[in-house]
Amino acid sequence: MQFCDSCGSMMVSDGDQMVCTNGDCGATAEQDTARAAQFRSTELQSGDELIETEEGAEFEGKPTAEDVICDDCGHGVAWYTIKQTGSADEPPTRFFKCKACGYRWREYN
Repeated sequence: MQFCDSCGSMMVSDGDQMVCTNGDCGATAEQDTARAAQFRSTELQSGDELIETEEGAEFEGKPTAEDVICDDCGHGVAWYTIKQTGSADEPPTRFFKCKACGYRWREYN
């Protein structure tokens, strides 16, 4: 696996070059062929398997929670993702995005 020297994102093979997966970066590098022989490429994950956790990420198409109420508009359905933000012996944090207005909040268990 090769990482971008500019932004640290994972790079993917494009012919004889490696291309940064961060769309905003666009950096390229020579492929480390000695290390590439040690790894096997797999198919890309589908959108259903990906969970975005950065602030600007889109939650659409991800699991929904119907037991929450948006503090901003009062809507009762939101997309959510779960992330372990504390130590392993603490419960995970749920991050929500309202399906109606897009307001984001988190819930600590």
